[in-house]
Amino acid sequence: MPALGLTAWPVSGAMQPGSKGSNRLMQPDMLASALHALQLLLEPSRLLILVVGVLIGLAIGVLPGLSGIVGLAMLIPFTYNLDEYTAFALLLGMAAVITSSDFITAVLFGVPGHVGAAATVIDGHAMARKGEAGRAFGAGFASSLAGGIVGALVLAISIPVLRPIMLSIGSPELLAFTLFGMSMVATLSGRAPLKGLTAAGLGLMISMVGSRAQSGTLRWTFDWLYLWDGVPLIPATLGIFAVPELVELAVSRKRIAGDNAPKISLSSQWEGVRDVARNWWLVLRCGVLGTGLGAIPGIGSAVIDWIAYGYAQRTEKNSETFGTGDVRGVIAPESSNNAKEGGHLVPTIAFGVPAGASMAILLGAFLMHGLTPGPDMLTKHLDLTYLIVWSLTLAHVIGAAICILCSGWLAQISRVRPEILLPIIIALVFVAAFDGEHDWGDLYSLLFFGGIGWIMKRLGWPRPPMVLGIVVGGIFERYLFISTQLYGWGWLYRPAVLAILACVVWALYRPLAQIVTTLVTEFRHIGARKAQFGAASAFSLAVIVLIVAAIISSLDWPHDAKLVPLTACGMALVAAVLNLVYELFGPQQAVVAHADSGLSVSEQKVSAHVSDLGVTDDVARRRAVAFFLWLAGFIALVALIGFIPAITVFVFAYMSLGFGEPKLHALAYALATTLLCWVVFQWGLQVAWPQSLLGDTFPTLREVTGLI
Repeated sequence: MPALGLTAWPVSGAMQPGSKGSNRLMQPDMLASALHALQLLLEPSRLLILVVGVLIGLAIGVLPGLSGIVGLAMLIPFTYNLDEYTAFALLLGMAAVITSSDFITAVLFGVPGHVGAAATVIDGHAMARKGEAGRAFGAGFASSLAGGIVGALVLAISIPVLRPIMLSIGSPELLAFTLFGMSMVATLSGRAPLKGLTAAGLGLMISMVGSRAQSGTLRWTFDWLYLWDGVPLIPATLGIFAVPELVELAVSRKRIAGDNAPKISLSSQWEGVRDVARNWWLVLRCGVLGTGLGAIPGIGSAVIDWIAYGYAQRTEKNSETFGTGDVRGVIAPESSNNAKEGGHLVPTIAFGVPAGASMAILLGAFLMHGLTPGPDMLTKHLDLTYLIVWSLTLAHVIGAAICILCSGWLAQISRVRPEILLPIIIALVFVAAFDGEHDWGDLYSLLFFGGIGWIMKRLGWPRPPMVLGIVVGGIFERYLFISTQLYGWGWLYRPAVLAILACVVWALYRPLAQIVTTLVTEFRHIGARKAQFGAASAFSLAVIVLIVAAIISSLDWPHDAKLVPLTACGMALVAAVLNLVYELFGPQQAVVAHADSGLSVSEQKVSAHVSDLGVTDDVARRRAVAFFLWLAGFIALVALIGFIPAITVFVFAYMSLGFGEPKLHALAYALATTLLCWVVFQWGLQVAWPQSLLGDTFPTLREVTGLI
């Protein structure tokens, strides 16, 4: 296959066609193969291709909602005329660094580039709000580099060792790992454990929405076809995490880093790099953890991210500062996030079992180039396997270097006036949400979850447990069904399951013990306090009513279809009732949510007070309502004139009418934003936009433009 004039030489010890050993597997010289692979990769033309892949990956990662799946699907057709070495240098160069650049939007705007960066939002965005965006960038990029190298090293040495272990993992072990991920709820709830447990239960309930594959039962779909396949994760995550941060920006009308934020300097970025060096043991542990979990098919990147964050919060000293801008809350998820890419490749290369959707697409690239994942990748094609390892390593180094060099300019975005920044980010978030399922329901889901996320943020409800529940709920139910069908309840007694469940008990013991102690202490004084009914109590009561209604509506479902949903409802109901009693009669501190507030302990507020935003309660409510009306107006514009034209009108109108920007400036920013969205999503990704009234009225115009 022709390949830009690039050459590849046979490896000493590898099996060659026509050789005497061509009918048997031979043990190649691993060191010679590794050196030969490095020599191949360092050829100037092939190295340039790797750099191109890195740049494409960084560009994709910085756009919220896009992922490695999109990038691989776009690039694989372009590798057809490349040799396999160059093709995988391009593909792995792109896939390796997407999780590095999605960190940028998580820090600056509280918008995770994809769900695997959601945990980084908690401390990363809090650091940006304190004027430490440069330090957060330095720490994030350096820990991503370190974690990526850890993952590549583990990949290099572990494939022959892990083969028997990987083949022994079944659905019971995967179910136990899912339970371990769910055990992070107690840690992620901070100082509001009852609210955290309630939110996790609600997240599990949301994950149960849709048609159950085993019985065909439609659960909580409300006769809406969009919900038959469940609630899409991208609009839900963007709504819960991104929209509340944008509402806060619209209410406070302050720069992300504050009006008096210090200028970002190279020294502040290197301070973050030094933080990573000081916490090298945490980086190593989370890197190995991310690689190990990434090697297990079925464990998604979002779960790994939260497990790493919860693990760090559980094991590090002085962990009470997590959630308020602690740099360790950035280092832990970022190091595991990049390390998991090396882990994902272990089962893909060694056994032909993709660890995730992106690896399934990469598996297609293997087949397209005439390669069969499995034993051949450890013998005949060992040099290609090591080239993949080197590609991962060099891509992480190049990507981190580019990001660190550019982070000074990127951090300046946190100093841009919200009048300019907010309309542009809103448009991009809506496009990212629609890219989830390409359905009108994506936009409605974004608006709905955005409202829920804003209320939770203002009333002190931790949001990470809800997202974790949404992520792991479907995985938990699927593996529970398979395990019980194959093993009955005997799956609980498998040795690996028992070991993982012991880790679950370890993770839950201290947080649950603190909950019980606090409840016993406070409930003794309930009779001496008067009930304090306010916004927080009203929201808790509404949650209880919702859960009871969900229980009643599910009673007629088949037993298998309602087992997990009723379990989630029961957990949420018990926690919500205890929380309501605690809010009515407990101390003021009952509503403080440390893990998700993004404020220092002294700044955390009770109920819906917004003095931390610098405006009165009335002004805050009025601006928040106006913000959501603007979002609803944007959706209406999309329905009337089409998505791309709506971006132009919305950005111009919001800047000029909502914030009073000069009309010429507003028009320039609107046109620039529209051009960016057209180039990336219309011309590049060829997104199928929703049909509009204008397109229905003038079908010829729709056919010509493809935009309405």
